[in-house]
Amino acid sequence: MSASYDTVRYASLENRHVLITGGASGIGEEMVKAFRNQGARVSFLDIDATAGAATAEASGANFKPCDVTDISALRETIAAFEAEQGTVDVLLNNAGKDDRHAMAEVEPDYWHRALALNLDHQFFATQAVTQAMAEKGGGSVIMLGSISWMRGRPGMVGYTTAKAAINGMTKTLARELGPSGIRVNCIVPGAIVTERQLALWTSPEQNQQFIDLQALKFRLDASHVARLALFLGSDESAGCTGANFVVDAGLTQN
Repeated sequence: MSASYDTVRYASLENRHVLITGGASGIGEEMVKAFRNQGARVSFLDIDATAGAATAEASGANFKPCDVTDISALRETIAAFEAEQGTVDVLLNNAGKDDRHAMAEVEPDYWHRALALNLDHQFFATQAVTQAMAEKGGGSVIMLGSISWMRGRPGMVGYTTAKAAINGMTKTLARELGPSGIRVNCIVPGAIVTERQLALWTSPEQNQQFIDLQALKFRLDASHVARLALFLGSDESAGCTGANFVVDAGLTQN
């Protein structure tokens, strides 16, 4: 799902240190490629060491394996990236997993893991980088949400609860960090075609269902999200904070 990013150049991203969580595959991998194309120094982490190493080799980005649900390991990994590459200028809290689950079958351990995979690390990664960001004079934090909570999608209540909470966290942290020059925004993807989606849930019938519901009549891929991430990471979005930026081809209009 790769695309060319040569049509627009963001001069402010040149040599900027960008940290991406969950960057080995899917939307995260596309973000790694997009920011590297703009001349940024990209660090990324992922639990999948094999895929992460492959993405790092292909893109020239700096990779470290890390399980984002282990907050101590997450903090240590971020500190190691900063020791090697300097203060993080742009943080993309991308890691997540939209597993399906029936409400009646959810037990406390599963519930807590759903929140840990999709919510907790977004806060703690932000906490880990923003003091140095503030001392440097500012930066950009980009959360990743999902329109699934806006649409009240069934069969994934742990996921939608986490993604809804990110909306509140984005707005609160935008107020809290704004005086330090740090912008906090959230990209809210719609139905994005990734290798994972193709393998698990995408069929010709489902493709057509999404196209029928969307205002724009084509399937979105990871590059549509990555292009918005470039804008939010760059100085061109200097006046934007505390906002949801929806990339769903008009799906939530219905």
